[in-house]
Amino acid sequence: MTDRPDTIVLVHGLWMTPRSWEGWVAYYEAQGFTVLAPAYPGFEIEVEALRENPDVIADLTVPATVDHLASVIESLAAPPIIMGHSFGGTLTQLLLARGLGSAGVVIDSAPTEGVRVNPISQAKSLFPALKNPANRHKAVGFTPEEFHYAFTNTLTEEESLKVWERYAIAAPGGWVWDYGLIANFKPGHQETWVDFKADRAPLLFIAGEKDHIMPPAVNKSNAKHYRHSPATTEYVELEGRDHWTCGAPGWEAVADRALSWALEHARTDQPWVVS
Repeated sequence: MTDRPDTIVLVHGLWMTPRSWEGWVAYYEAQGFTVLAPAYPGFEIEVEALRENPDVIADLTVPATVDHLASVIESLAAPPIIMGHSFGGTLTQLLLARGLGSAGVVIDSAPTEGVRVNPISQAKSLFPALKNPANRHKAVGFTPEEFHYAFTNTLTEEESLKVWERYAIAAPGGWVWDYGLIANFKPGHQETWVDFKADRAPLLFIAGEKDHIMPPAVNKSNAKHYRHSPATTEYVELEGRDHWTCGAPGWEAVADRALSWALEHARTDQPWVVS
């Protein structure tokens, strides 16, 4: 057991690959941390290859993805800090619910099951995937214009296009349908359910004031669902930040805030130590 975590695991979101963390990996490594940015199963073949053949990720499931990420974390000598962006935030919550990690930070997180806040900007952002039920069985991408609205609305069109060209891929449409639309209306627990009352590692929600696809209301509601948990849960909203907050100008301040909170609150005592 060590006094503080020395490893950070970064979990990417939908419509992205681990490349979206490239700035954060180098930034944290320069501070002496071991940094892992594991891909979802099938996402290892890079942005350009996934654009050529998005069908390889169309049928991926959340349980298979959580199992894969858990296997990476369980292979480590000590529990890491886990940070997730967008749907990576949902996956981070699922990993913490398994007792993994010393602390978690979720940034512009997609919700877990039970969060029923759906702002208009979110519905508009997700409409390209939801407009056709057939998309549930496909990998669905954003046009540059749709991406600009959903992800990079604080950037110019030219700046947004550069982000889209380097990072954007399609995403499994079934995830948007099953976990963004249907989960709250199906009986029983679905794959993104967590026990909000259970104990776990400390968790920080970071929301962006200008985020269209996962607005502050969604993140705030998700955080409030944990109010009966004995574990620490905190929420912070960053002024002027959109969904591309981990890559938009000023992202270093977001990375600093996430890491300083995690180090301050990280637990290295039982039961958060993976043996």
